[in-house]
Parts: sequence; C-alpha cells; structure tokens
Amino acid sequence: MALMALSIGTCFAMDNELIKAAHAAAANAHAPYSGFGVGAAVRLSDGRIVIGCNFENASYGLTMCAETVALGSVTVMSGLREVRTIAVIGGRIVNGAINGSDPVRPCGRCRQVIYEAAALSGYDVEVICVSADRSVVEHHRISHLLPHAFGPDAL
Repeated sequence: MALMALSIGTCFAMDNELIKAAHAAAANAHAPYSGFGVGAAVRLSDGRIVIGCNFENASYGLTMCAETVALGSVTVMSGLREVRTIAVIGGRIVNGAINGSDPVRPCGRCRQVIYEAAALSGYDVEVICVSADRSVVEHHRISHLLPHAFGPDAL
C-alpha cells in the first residue's frame, strides 16, 4: 500500500491547536493506578478535532490508551478514512496536571491502530509526540513509527 504524505506546511500550521486539545484531554485522564495521564487529539480531513484520554481499569488489560479512545470516537463520528494527524501528550499527574519533559509516544498497539487509519485513508498519518511541559515536540509519520506494518492489504 502506498501512503500519501500531507503538505508539511498544512500540518505544522495547525500543530499548536492540536497540541492544546490533547493537553486539555489529558486533564480528564482516569489514571488512578499509574498516575500517568495521556491525552490525544486527532485532526480529521475537514479540520475537526476529536480528543481522547487514557482510561485505566482495575483489570489492567482492559485499560484504554488515549489514542484508541480518540480513534474509537472518530470511527463513530465519520470513520477512520478521515484521520490526518494525531497529537499525543502526557506525563505524571501532580496536583491534577500532567508534568514531565519527555515526549510521549504511542505504544505498539496504538501504532497499529493509527496504521489502520492510515491504510484506510491513504495518508501517511502524522504523529506529533509532545512532552507535558511542551518543551519537546516530535513529528513522525506512522510509516516510520511502525515500519513493515501488517495492515488491511495483508488480509
């Protein structure tokens, strides 16, 4: 499958808005066990932003990452074909706010879910990884975060 890259100028011009939305989502994280809140914000092809936050569960395997919560909401709203960019931010929760200077990157499961959206949309989805204090902002493409991915074309 060939993925198309979006214009760099188009994506980066709206980064701040997407990062702010992800940061606001992280404030709603339900993370009583790890104390680590994560927020994600997905930009759709029409410019809409859909957010999600991590949701931990006492049965740890049922915990949902912020990226999967946001992408699940996208699926209900309009479908994964509309996904263009996702920003992920997180850190230790201290006094109700996320803290930290290391960027948060999607786990393997989330990379696979993001890749599925990329495969359906035909775009090499941009993944913006941000530290809680916003001092570090990394820009990646899902094809680089998950090389040699298994996707719909493999079925």
